[in-house]
Amino acid sequence: MATGERIRFFRTLRGMTQKYLGLLLGFPPASADVRLAQYESEDRTPKADLTSRLAKALDVSPKAIAVPDIDNMDGLMHTLFTLEDRRLLRITNADGLICLRAEIFDGGVHAADLEQRLRAWQEQADKLKTGEITREDYDRWRYHYPEFDDTGIRVPVPTEEAARPRRGRKPKNKD
Repeated sequence: MATGERIRFFRTLRGMTQKYLGLLLGFPPASADVRLAQYESEDRTPKADLTSRLAKALDVSPKAIAVPDIDNMDGLMHTLFTLEDRRLLRITNADGLICLRAEIFDGGVHAADLEQRLRAWQEQADKLKTGEITREDYDRWRYHYPEFDDTGIRVPVPTEEAARPRRGRKPKNKD
């Protein structure tokens, strides 16, 4: 989720209007809702000080509002929390192991899609583990995902030849 989507998500979660939150942030009454709408629509990006004020008003960490940097653990955790908020993942405990599950909540189409994609990934990881494919094949599948599958759900492991860039061919028009 982008920053604007996160602001809207938490504002809605707290039952606030754009005008109310804008007023809490100290925006003039005549433009408080317009300013918030600009941030939520990504027409404007809040600077660090405003992100901190938004976070305080919404009773969340500034890291929960900003687009997470998944190269650090805090950012990764907020990415996972966002996936839970979007009803794509659920954290569970299975026999003492912490598990993240793609689960269909209330018939969520996105969760079903994620689950199928994760199953395709698990299938390839299992093939690697059993020796059906090499580490090179596995990495090729991951690094070209979903290039070799039109649906983007069940992606076959490409051959080395298919993975090589093709020179002199014009790409097909997809109309």
